[in-house]
This record gives sequence, C-alpha cells and structure tokens, in this order.
Amino acid sequence: MKNKIMMAVAALLVAGAISGCFSFRGGDETVIQQKSTTTERELQDLKAAYDKGIISQQEYNRQRDKLLGK
Repeated sequence: MKNKIMMAVAALLVAGAISGCFSFRGGDETVIQQKSTTTERELQDLKAAYDKGIISQQEYNRQRDKLLGK
C-alpha cells in the first residue's frame, strides 16, 4: 500500500514538473509573450489565402493595399 502511494506521488511530481504546474523557485511567474506579426508575414499569409482560393483577387488586392498603407 505504501509503495503504491509513493509511486502515485512520484508520478504526480513528474507530471507536474513536465507540465510546469509546480514552481520550485518560491512563487508563480506569469510570462506573457506577445508575438507581433510583421507586414511581410501578413503579406505571405494573404498571398497563401489567395493562392488557396480562400479569398478573391479583389479582396487580396484590397487587403494588400491596406497592409502597405496605400
């Protein structure tokens, strides 16, 4: 019985360490990382949507001009 409890505790500790649920540094930290999208990346995504037929050429041109500030 004691062996089963020890194995369960060990499994929880390993799972917690893997998932980052436990903090052994004295407190919880929240890190918010905001990924800004570059204009180049937005243009690539827009072109990909056009190439896949998701948006029309008119919509592609309108959004492209908007991104380029035209």
